[in-house]
Amino acid sequence: MAENFVRRLEAAARRVPDKRALVWDGGALTFAELERKAGAFFEALATAGAKRGDRIALAIGNHWTFAVALLAVWKLGATAAPLDALLTPAEQADILADLSPALLVRREDVEGLAAGRAKRSGPGVGDPALILYTSGSTGRPKGAVLSHSALTLANESWAGPVMSLTSEDVVLATLPLAHSLGLNGALLAPLLTGSTVALVERFAPDAVVAAIGGRRVTVFPGVATMFRRLLDSGALAAADLSSVRIAVSGAAPCPWDLAREWRERTGIRIVRGYGMTELFRPISYAANDATEAPDAIGRAVPGVELRIVDDAGSPLPGGQTGELWIKSPSAMESYVNAPVETREVLVDGWFHTGDLATVSADGLVTIVGRKRERILRGGYSVFPAEVEAVLLTHPAVAEAAVVGTRHPELGEDVVAFVTLRPGTAAAPDELIAHCQQRLAAFKYPRRLTVLDALPKSPTGKILKARLADS
Repeated sequence: MAENFVRRLEAAARRVPDKRALVWDGGALTFAELERKAGAFFEALATAGAKRGDRIALAIGNHWTFAVALLAVWKLGATAAPLDALLTPAEQADILADLSPALLVRREDVEGLAAGRAKRSGPGVGDPALILYTSGSTGRPKGAVLSHSALTLANESWAGPVMSLTSEDVVLATLPLAHSLGLNGALLAPLLTGSTVALVERFAPDAVVAAIGGRRVTVFPGVATMFRRLLDSGALAAADLSSVRIAVSGAAPCPWDLAREWRERTGIRIVRGYGMTELFRPISYAANDATEAPDAIGRAVPGVELRIVDDAGSPLPGGQTGELWIKSPSAMESYVNAPVETREVLVDGWFHTGDLATVSADGLVTIVGRKRERILRGGYSVFPAEVEAVLLTHPAVAEAAVVGTRHPELGEDVVAFVTLRPGTAAAPDELIAHCQQRLAAFKYPRRLTVLDALPKSPTGKILKARLADS
């Protein structure tokens, strides 16, 4: 039976009760205060009828109340399901319909509570710790179920080899806490080691620069587009970054040219790595190892096994390109309500990433392409089927195909191609606006082309590779 992860956080709080756990513009909470507020919200959840094993959705964003609610849910023995603040009401409704939570917690539910007594968690539980949602290839959201054991081992890795955290660190939290990179790298791993978390609700270059200088931030987790925007911002010229010892990238690929420019301009190394919602950072460079290769994303972290296979699933010799399979103690257990999709990606403990990769003789992993359709835009996963489904709701659209194209800042961008129904007309801007109104900001296409016909195979399958090259 897995130990409840919050026990580890409670132990950290007991070591440094008077140290600041969370700081933000206008306030702060020590570890002891965070524990007391979490204890009070634990009581509020129980009074509201929540119980061990329930699913509880958190629609809060990057705010101190998120940490309080998350800890309280785990103290209760329930499962937390954080929701992205950028989701539209319709997208949030789809997730809630799939999740069927016992409660939906918003910021105002936590803010008004007086601090209560520190409440320790009950016995170790086998219930899941987290359900994190990512878009589904079938056009509907998919919730990845993650255990307390997975969460513990992932954050030991984040706190250890990936970031080398100590209680003296101050970690910036401007990444969305509803996503695995921000949740683990910017919140849970720091709390686990007694570090201070500096909260920034929404990324903006001026706000980040002010937080780094004002809070003396030592570790800056981000995505490539954040580093790019800072480099292009006038705020960087006058910024005081002298406290920062490392930056850490994830979610979307961080191009070597960007990492090199960032280091030349700031003197700060970006520790690059690889992960996804279903698979917490199994590959990474290490904070204390300066060895890097421009095209590689790092090595397997301790406890993770890698395999490169051909289309039949047979292992390939070193250096050859094939699909990357990963066996990790921090992998998800399943998707919510999706046994078929679960069996497609999890086989005998191996997670089939859908990414094509090579592994060098010394263990460096290089991603060379993608076998499954998925667009990584600025750290967010976008599945073409979801965008295509929205385009097809427009009365003028007959067919739709969505692909990812390379983007210097975001890694990839979303591009759409459509054909129109006979006798109708629709301009690209109109169709983009149609998507913008119905999808989260990171999902809608930035470029759309109207074609007379989409390229197809003899069996009628749309040839997206041709579209991507056009």
